[in-house]
Amino acid sequence: MFDLFEKYLLSKAAFTAGELQQIEAASVLRKLRKRQFLLQEGEVWAYYAFVASGCLRTYTVDAKGAEHILNFAVENWWTGDLQSLESGQPSGYNIDAVEDSTVVLIKHEQFEHLRQQIPALHEMVNGLLHRSFLVAQARIQTVISYSAEEKYRAFLQQYPAFALRIPQHMVASYLGMTTETLSRIRRNLV
Repeated sequence: MFDLFEKYLLSKAAFTAGELQQIEAASVLRKLRKRQFLLQEGEVWAYYAFVASGCLRTYTVDAKGAEHILNFAVENWWTGDLQSLESGQPSGYNIDAVEDSTVVLIKHEQFEHLRQQIPALHEMVNGLLHRSFLVAQARIQTVISYSAEEKYRAFLQQYPAFALRIPQHMVASYLGMTTETLSRIRRNLV
């Protein structure tokens, strides 16, 4: 699976063979079964995690037991809790596998060392952080400004494959609506 990560890295920046070897030496592959946790609320997150295969979700559970999904991560995406990673504080999130998945994990300290040693990795991460900020900003705008139907249409436009891959109740949670509301919207769109 590291070959998938290597292919991703080479698609983002120019790495030497030696730099890729350094990154591989710091990497650990972790396989997750469907519904298996990568992170549970209350744990301190300590990794950078690249999704080599599968799909994961990041979510919270409220006092009534309802799940609120913040995001999904599929192949060639990154996941984790940056706030917990940077602060060393326990995470308020859960991350689990929506389907059988494989992630490449690099410990925070090792990753930061690699960023200092490998300029291409540093530039790649800065670009990822910039794009992540823009995506988060657009998501907030959608959540506070769009109707339920507009949210679903925007979701389908941005992530067309997710509608087939992710269970409907999880899509509804991500969009901040009930499964019944999403079912009604889907019927109306057909």
